[in-house]
Amino acid sequence: MQLTDLLWIFFIVVTLQPILRMKIIDAARLRLIRKLEMKRNSRAIMLIHRQETMALLGFPLSRFIDIQDSEDVLRAIKLTDPDVPIDMVLHTPGGLVLAAEQIALALCRHSAKVTVFVPHYAMSGGTLIALAADEIVMDENAVLGPIDPQIGELPAASLLSVVEQKGADHIDDQTLVLVDVARKALAQMQLTVERILSKHLAPDRAKAMAELLTSGRWTHDYPIGVDEARQLGLSVSAGVPDEVYDLMSLFPQATQRRPSVQFVPMPYPGQRQRKGG
Repeated sequence: MQLTDLLWIFFIVVTLQPILRMKIIDAARLRLIRKLEMKRNSRAIMLIHRQETMALLGFPLSRFIDIQDSEDVLRAIKLTDPDVPIDMVLHTPGGLVLAAEQIALALCRHSAKVTVFVPHYAMSGGTLIALAADEIVMDENAVLGPIDPQIGELPAASLLSVVEQKGADHIDDQTLVLVDVARKALAQMQLTVERILSKHLAPDRAKAMAELLTSGRWTHDYPIGVDEARQLGLSVSAGVPDEVYDLMSLFPQATQRRPSVQFVPMPYPGQRQRKGG
């Protein structure tokens, strides 16, 4: 065997290795999803966004809720009998409002029980989807977030605040256009959230909560934990199934040269008492 043949074999192995690895991970994911479905007698849908190394060169790709996600989730819901409960695992920083709204409204129309599991976080559009669930099950340390619209990189509520403080006569035309869009976005988002919440709450309570979550009272990355979510009136419980955590381990972050966090990956049931001085 010549050196060139060895080089070609090496190149083929290096090229196929990431593909084979992803196939193995996909098969493991499907087994765990099916295990969760059989345990809860439901349709399980994953919406998990993490950085994954997909290309040969190993560049990490950031993920967020997009139209492809909404198309896939809507198809999964459509393939589910109206009497079959839906369990959705959410792990996302948010994303496109249109996509998140489509998913949330589709979940609202599903007649059987909808449960959303949040193992770590479901921010922005992820929170919008979670509000459509009959029950939100969160890890004790997991968080939701506000749903105030963002115009580009600017909070819509802050744009309106600028006009109130400076007056329209002291603002350029381009900013005024953004302010007009921000006003419309706030009104539209509030109506959408109110519509979603009205499935579970009285109209006046749904309206008050929608205004609270969309008005820009907090920064866009403000963490709403389990206790605060309950205080707001959301149907939140703690106790995410082990299968969900197992699934999260099969959606790895992009590989780093040196891990930022390290620990012994096994449970410690309790610490032994030390003897001696």
